[in-house]
Amino acid sequence: MGKTRMTKDRLSGIILLLLAVFVMIETRVLPLGTHSRPGPGYLPLLLSSFLAILGVILIVWGRLASSWRSVKWSEGLHALAILAGSVFTTLTLETLGYRLTMLILMVFLFGVMERLKWWMVFSLSVGLSFGSFWLFDTMLKVILPRGGLGF
Repeated sequence: MGKTRMTKDRLSGIILLLLAVFVMIETRVLPLGTHSRPGPGYLPLLLSSFLAILGVILIVWGRLASSWRSVKWSEGLHALAILAGSVFTTLTLETLGYRLTMLILMVFLFGVMERLKWWMVFSLSVGLSFGSFWLFDTMLKVILPRGGLGF
């Protein structure tokens, strides 16, 4: 048979399959309900099952893709900055509140990473953080964290 080579598609399929299994394990604590009256765990389990199927398809049919070593990491710093922003948001959302956390995240992404002009950074950051809060919290009645400062 020979040695099986790791391709970009196979690596992506393995990651998707692992993510699907993780979601399936985490969904066990939620009630599934029935098809006519689905519970809170129904849709996550259904979506993770679909993701697992797609991951297996990528693993099986991924032999035609190029090697994963051929991936160029020219945008690696941007990806790392987005990951760092996601970790920051995860860790500070409850303590700082939605508006302040999003404001800091937007200033970082627009100002530091994209190097936009200061007036664009200010208007986009304030508009997106406070506008999305108004849309989701006020209009759609989704309860968002206020944080210790009331923000």
